Amino acid sequence: MKKKIETVQTLLEALPFIKEFSNEIVVIKYGGSAQTSPELKEKFAEDILLLYLVGIRPVIVHGGGKKITDMLDALNIETKFIDGQRVTTKEVMRIAEMILSGEINKEIVSLLNSHSAKAIGMSGKDAHFITAKAKDFAKFGLTGNITHVKEDVIHRLLDDNFIPVIAPIAAGEELGHPGFNINADLCASYIAKSIGANKIIFLTDTAGVLNKDKELLTSLTQQDVADLKADGTIHGGMVPKVDACLEAIEGGVEKAHIIDGRVEHSILLELFTSDGVGTEITQ
Repeated sequence: MKKKIETVQTLLEALPFIKEFSNEIVVIKYGGSAQTSPELKEKFAEDILLLYLVGIRPVIVHGGGKKITDMLDALNIETKFIDGQRVTTKEVMRIAEMILSGEINKEIVSLLNSHSAKAIGMSGKDAHFITAKAKDFAKFGLTGNITHVKEDVIHRLLDDNFIPVIAPIAAGEELGHPGFNINADLCASYIAKSIGANKIIFLTDTAGVLNKDKELLTSLTQQDVADLKADGTIHGGMVPKVDACLEAIEGGVEKAHIIDGRVEHSILLELFTSDGVGTEITQ
């Protein structure tokens, strides 16, 4: 009986958050271990289904850098990175699109639909809903920066009760352009601000933003982030993550969250508990 009462108490704790976020759009950047572990994939699908069933409208943007690298290695195609971003030649672009749109995207859609969600996969080339230009063609090739998102495409899917699952591939503006490879974090943040999302959540392989003693910082403002970047506390791979968070909240998203995708049901723990499990960044 005690265990049953504790279960009810857990549900009651979540109730105010469910009411608060009902009908709100939550963009989730799905990557890291959560995207590669079979067990965590199942937990992720369960989390998304629960959000969907309680009236929250999830939009998923996924990465897939490791699988792209593995395929390029298998095909003996050279790949290199500058400042943490992949240089995307035409040959690399073909493989990136094949893996992101053709393999990973469809795997996520199938996983969600097998859990009775109503997911639909797409890339920015579909309806040309994401267009981009070269970040620096001489340096990065077909790695792009987003110039526009047709938010009505996503809103129509959400209005029809679909869960959009988006591969970070953008269309070029010229006829017959091969498209652009987009950083998945920045793709998620641009989409979040374009469609008026309430929250954006980044699943990572770390607990969140840590201080110099490796302790979790649970809540940060824009100024806090600037100070932590200036003194070197936020460095390396965390920099593009917090930059994506800042871009989203500067574009009107209420809160951005960086959470540990290696923790089972971390999305639900972050959204539906008072303490959360990661770092939230606010204006």
